[in-house]
Amino acid sequence: MNILVINCGSSSLKYQLIDSNSEEVLAKGLCERIGAKGSVLTHKTAEGKKAVVEEPMPNHTEAVHLVIAALTDAEYGCVRSLDEIGAVGHRIVHGGEKFSKAAIITEETIKAIEACSDLAPLHNPANLIGIEACKEVMKDIPMVAVFDTAFHQTMPEKAYMYGLPYEYYEKYKIRRYGFHGTSHQFVSEHAAEMLGKDIKDLKIIVCHLGNGASVTAVQNGVSVDTSMGLTPLEGLLMGTRCGDIDPAVVEFICKKEHKTVEETLNVMNKQSGMLGLTGISSDARDVEAAVLEGNERAILTVNTFAYRVAKYIGAYTAAMNGVDAICFTAGLGENHRLLRQRVASYLGYLEAELDDVRNDVAGEDAIISTDTSKVALLVVPTNEELAIARETKKLVGE
Repeated sequence: MNILVINCGSSSLKYQLIDSNSEEVLAKGLCERIGAKGSVLTHKTAEGKKAVVEEPMPNHTEAVHLVIAALTDAEYGCVRSLDEIGAVGHRIVHGGEKFSKAAIITEETIKAIEACSDLAPLHNPANLIGIEACKEVMKDIPMVAVFDTAFHQTMPEKAYMYGLPYEYYEKYKIRRYGFHGTSHQFVSEHAAEMLGKDIKDLKIIVCHLGNGASVTAVQNGVSVDTSMGLTPLEGLLMGTRCGDIDPAVVEFICKKEHKTVEETLNVMNKQSGMLGLTGISSDARDVEAAVLEGNERAILTVNTFAYRVAKYIGAYTAAMNGVDAICFTAGLGENHRLLRQRVASYLGYLEAELDDVRNDVAGEDAIISTDTSKVALLVVPTNEELAIARETKKLVGE
């Protein structure tokens, strides 16, 4: 069965068509600038064929039409018709407490996702737009919602509650939810396979280090704590997000800079992190280049990032009373040898030993610790689209 995986943003739409039996990516692409001038679709097939379609996309429904046209195109398509797509899997950022696993999309599901929009105002409305657009174009094809937050619904109360008046939890469900759940689940399960062990016997820390970054403690196959909170702003320093700060900083900046709360939060979400500290870029490749040139703020930024990752590893080792494996994944985790080296330099207390030769890898499965290391260190490329396809297949079947 071919499954179309959709990740919809407010002005973009990423997609992959995956053969759920072979798990091969048949095609993938990106629609950009939806609802604006200069909209473009970039489409690539498994054989390396590429098409760039510059056509108006006034809305996401038109974008989905163009995606289907690209997938079925005689020259660069990969299926003959819409009939060869068996299901659609949608990435949904926030499922609140309602969803602890993926769900078939029904009117009830949609209403529940809408109810979580206050918790993810930048993401859930866009995800819903993608669902509605696909429903309009692919009326009879079953669809599944796969939630970033679902994997973390196994966290105990002591891990997800904030020290606020309890009534705020009762009234507004203010608590830690966590994100990148499909990635953390995929990586932890694959790490267990790489080690040849049952995940139910392991304590694993997954470091999802990309433009968005989070760390999760996975004990016996379930999430028991994670660094992101009510929103993806909490936790590690990221590409443009500040991560953990004193909440009083918000009021302080508002007063000093004469900004509203919304404007200040925009700074913390979009102008902070690596971009804010370096003043150069949110792209780690640019930051690393600046480090090699001796840029002091770039060096500070990378050291701060690695330090915070190491602190979370220490915290989650304590939370699980030990750790068997530490995984590095996502763009930075998979591809930046020096970053992994910096993080590993803090792990001597665990008797975790990095093998410099084995660590010279990028974007591939690898055990990068020495044979005598007390904790396994691994590089495990994430594949959130495949994880979504697998969840979709479980619910829809053949």
